Amino acid sequence: MNIIYIHGFQSSPNSIKAQQLQHYCAQEDGWTVHVPDLNLPPAQALQLLHDLVSQHEDVVLLGSSLGGFYATQLVATHAVPAVLINPAMRPWQLFRDLFGQQQLPYAVNATWTLDEPQLDYLEQIAVSNVQQADKVLVLLQQGDDVLDYREAEQFYASQQPRALVMTEAKGNHAMDDFAAKIPMILQFLSSCRL
Repeated sequence: MNIIYIHGFQSSPNSIKAQQLQHYCAQEDGWTVHVPDLNLPPAQALQLLHDLVSQHEDVVLLGSSLGGFYATQLVATHAVPAVLINPAMRPWQLFRDLFGQQQLPYAVNATWTLDEPQLDYLEQIAVSNVQQADKVLVLLQQGDDVLDYREAEQFYASQQPRALVMTEAKGNHAMDDFAAKIPMILQFLSSCRL
């Protein structure tokens, strides 16, 4: 099974969660982990992800933060299973709140500057309905210091069919106990592919 790990904003393929997932899956039969570098403008990042999903069979997704937003768009388009870790629900608003008018455009790296047209693009592509929400597991922690977990909780619980939403007290945006959740995550993704 091909699992595409979709990292968050200003993260990378070398993130702790990506490494933990790769390490765990290297010891398990049947899992190939793909971790693309998504430090790109949103339209390019999503195109790369659409291409990856189309190129492989038995694809499942695991998205964190902004990666959770991207994964939601892919589930709506490709009807593939996904696990979302503290997903960003309105990244365009999050970035406007974080960077404000003074810091936008924001130089993310040497080749990518986040600007208002990109934020408008994110808002325009955001799906309001996920037909295959029953193939989605949403892992939330109330101690998320970046995002309001209630936005994701409300959105995914209101889908028909409903996503499976697990909200834990405390925790943080990075979900430091992610490694302990990997067996459950893989079990969920496997059961959705049956």
